[in-house]
Amino acid sequence: MFRFNPRSADDIFSEFFGFSSPFGGMADMGGSRAGGSGFPRGMFGEDIFASFRGAGGEGSGNVPRKGAAIERTLPCSLEDLYKGTTKKMKISRDVTDSSGRPSTVEEILTIEIKPGWKKGTKITFPEKGNEQRGVIPSDLVFIIDEKPHTVFKRDGNDLIVTQKISLVEALTGYTAQLTTLDGRNLTLPINSIISPTYEEVVKGEGMPIPKEPSKKGNLRIKFNIKFPTRLTSEQKTGIKRLLTSS
Repeated sequence: MFRFNPRSADDIFSEFFGFSSPFGGMADMGGSRAGGSGFPRGMFGEDIFASFRGAGGEGSGNVPRKGAAIERTLPCSLEDLYKGTTKKMKISRDVTDSSGRPSTVEEILTIEIKPGWKKGTKITFPEKGNEQRGVIPSDLVFIIDEKPHTVFKRDGNDLIVTQKISLVEALTGYTAQLTTLDGRNLTLPINSIISPTYEEVVKGEGMPIPKEPSKKGNLRIKFNIKFPTRLTSEQKTGIKRLLTSS
């Protein structure tokens, strides 16, 4: 249980700080010592705020600053991002020895590209920038960029492919054939009537999902239907007869 010490405030202050109370009794409050505060100069004045600045605030000259991150683009093919791969990047950077003498060193950085990584994914190598006296080296950051693919386009975890077909194929049936990003051949019969907005969805044939390695997005097949540029009168009549009878 807390008990109040009957000793005077002056005695307690003297025991803790090694000198008598700066207030000098109530009559001294507002006096002229230490600018009217009654405290010895530097006790609770400038020095205490200087100690806060020394912890990293404005005015600290002893805390080293860290250089801004260095960002570099890392181009990857869609196959790389589908299957995963390892890339080795050679860098040159300035370092200093214990005496502050600079020299240039070369390093090989290994980057493990995980299946399903997307454009914009960042890989950070802490403090791999140039070394300077009084400065913490910058982080080196590689940012994944996706190269355009000749067949597939990526949409999140899905892959999109567009195939050209004739109007006859759109109306009577079509078999889509394509090679996947890991080299497999797919044969996909499509018996539905294919309209210009039709999409054939093949589940599980898209990009790997990084957080769920056993799962993949979908493959979406779109169609560019080639219409005839002209028809004879007989062909038009025949088409009308077929379409109206159905």
